[in-house]
Amino acid sequence: MLRRKPTRLELKLDDIEEFESVRKELESRRKQRDEAEAAVGGEEAAAIGALGTEHKSREQLINDRIGYKPQPKAGGRTAHFGTFEF
Repeated sequence: MLRRKPTRLELKLDDIEEFESVRKELESRRKQRDEAEAAVGGEEAAAIGALGTEHKSREQLINDRIGYKPQPKAGGRTAHFGTFEF
């Protein structure tokens, strides 16, 4: 393998200013999103409290998030061996 000298990266004032502006913009978006979620979350909590609490397992939450809908498996031995029964 051919080795080369490490490259030197120089940080300029423009780069720092751009970084700060992007960081502030992301923080403001995050605050707005958190405030909106808190407002909606309070309303949802009241609605859920009125309708009853529905608990989902971690696996169900993950499946909902990724859009996976597992199909129920056919139970019993007959599913594996067709019409034969032992």
